[in-house]
Amino acid sequence: MSKLLIALLAAAGVALAGTASAADRDTMSHDQYNAKKDRIEAQYKADKDHCSSLKDNAKDVCNAEAKGKEKVAKAELEADYKHTAKARYEARVAQADADYDVAKEKCDDMSGNQKDVCVKEAKAAHTKAKADAKVARADANASKDAHEKRADARKDAREDTRDAEYKVAVEKCDALSGAAKDHCVKDAKAHYGRT
Repeated sequence: MSKLLIALLAAAGVALAGTASAADRDTMSHDQYNAKKDRIEAQYKADKDHCSSLKDNAKDVCNAEAKGKEKVAKAELEADYKHTAKARYEARVAQADADYDVAKEKCDDMSGNQKDVCVKEAKAAHTKAKADAKVARADANASKDAHEKRADARKDAREDTRDAEYKVAVEKCDALSGAAKDHCVKDAKAHYGRT
């Protein structure tokens, strides 16, 4: 067999496998959907029960992780069931929100400027993840006429991310004082194009 024929057969096999898995997803019945939803809820209860044995902020972090895991799983289930760009976007946002909630809880173990920086970094990551979700949604909805919309979504995502990163940089400057702080803020403004 020639290498070309082998490559074509392999590509056809991959394409058929992809079609079969897409067909499997397309045929999720309402009963299958409900069964998966019930498993997600049962897992959440088990995760929550595990958290009850913990104390202080470890318990708060555990609860945030359990709740986030449940929300993400439910959003992903909806995305698999509905097959829409909106549902996939909502799943990405659910993941961003869950990550943010857990990160904020973890920041509670810190204090002072270190905690402030931690919270700003968590917010920056959250902003970036949500912006990326918007771009992915714009790409999924893309048509020839939507090129401008995708470009706007990407531009907004870059601006939102840059704003969040600037806030983190300025917050880090708060740990300094006097001329060092002034220099730090000036550098942050220059780096992020602020006046």
